[in-house]
Amino acid sequence: MSEAKQSSNKSGGLKAPLLPFILITSLFFMWGLANNLTDTLLAAFKRIMSLSDFQTSWIQIAFYGAYFCLALPAAVFIKRFTYKSGVLLGLGMYVLGALLFYPASIAMQYGLFLGALYVLAGGLAVLETSCNPYIIAMGDPSTGTRRLNLAQSFNPIGSISGVIISKFYILSQLDMAGAEERAAMSAEQLQTVQQAELDAVMGPYVGLGLLLFFLWIVIASIKMPKASTESTTVDLWPALKRLSKNRKYVMGVVAQFFYVGAQICVWSFTIRYVMDELNVAESAASNYYIAALVIFTFFRFVNTYLMKYLKPTNLLMGSALAGSFFTFIVIAGSGYVGVIALVAISASMSLMFPTIFGLASEGLGEDTKIGSSGLIMAIGGGAALPALQGLLSDATGSIHISYWIPLVCFLVVALYGLLNKKYDLKETASK
Repeated sequence: MSEAKQSSNKSGGLKAPLLPFILITSLFFMWGLANNLTDTLLAAFKRIMSLSDFQTSWIQIAFYGAYFCLALPAAVFIKRFTYKSGVLLGLGMYVLGALLFYPASIAMQYGLFLGALYVLAGGLAVLETSCNPYIIAMGDPSTGTRRLNLAQSFNPIGSISGVIISKFYILSQLDMAGAEERAAMSAEQLQTVQQAELDAVMGPYVGLGLLLFFLWIVIASIKMPKASTESTTVDLWPALKRLSKNRKYVMGVVAQFFYVGAQICVWSFTIRYVMDELNVAESAASNYYIAALVIFTFFRFVNTYLMKYLKPTNLLMGSALAGSFFTFIVIAGSGYVGVIALVAISASMSLMFPTIFGLASEGLGEDTKIGSSGLIMAIGGGAALPALQGLLSDATGSIHISYWIPLVCFLVVALYGLLNKKYDLKETASK
């Protein structure tokens, strides 16, 4: 079937072409790998450069700040051109950012690593803005949220891979000397130790960049469906006005901001929390992070199946309330009780991103591409809220108290589920 014929059905009722679907779904794996490989850098740089919790949170500010800055330009780009063009642009930036870790490791400058992360994450922002609505547009709109949950199920598999790579190639290579011991070293000794550690940080990123360059070539060579017949004219301001008046969409953007903030807060400080509670080093603590991601992955598949029988809004509310409960145990508990609760939070988070994205995207029509950028910009919550958590941790001297930030976020997501349910009931009654 030709590209034009594949995209001729406005309703999107055609089945998704298998090879393009697989290639786009593989990108969900790839940005999951980058997201969680980056999460472990907070623990790594805290030791390498003797940073505070707030200083390490600049990693997430750079990473998720790029999402906020580049999601809207990405939407304009794919609106003007195609989803495939957006995929190639985003993947190219991902490759460039990963390769920039090489000069950053030579210069041994924290700021250069942050710059490389910003470029890399900018590529992920373009990818997510392109791929999430692309998956929804590849088939029947009535099953779009479920299809997106399926594609997103491969994202945490990438996340697990990222943490495992970090465990064996970064965290296990860190010198166990603490901040006081490093301060007592001569400049030459400290430089030798840090250079070896930064080389360990650089290796996985450069290797990933080379692998992704090959994937870029494959996608560029394959004919991909347009999955849309809408005009390529970019009427940005009218689209933004329409979206701002869509209460369901606006509530979705707000909920996504708080959900992503909660997720990054929980995961970014997992290794720190486990180290404090169980008195173990970074490499051993990362095992609990891996366990959390395995649970996250398992429950994403479980929730994708449950959506055949339960409404997404009900699942979202229940999961958010469960997340709030587990987070309270993290705050009030200690030792293995707190650690097990921390790991359990990931089960409740598993369905939130794709479900919020799918619910907020329903019925956007010609504004879908611009609308998706708002939902990707909301990933900026991953920059703002972990920084707030880091400040709270530094100010109180307690990583426990800092978990009040994600607890409040989960309550906001639960409220969104409730409001969304009432909105759907009102819409049904008016028909």
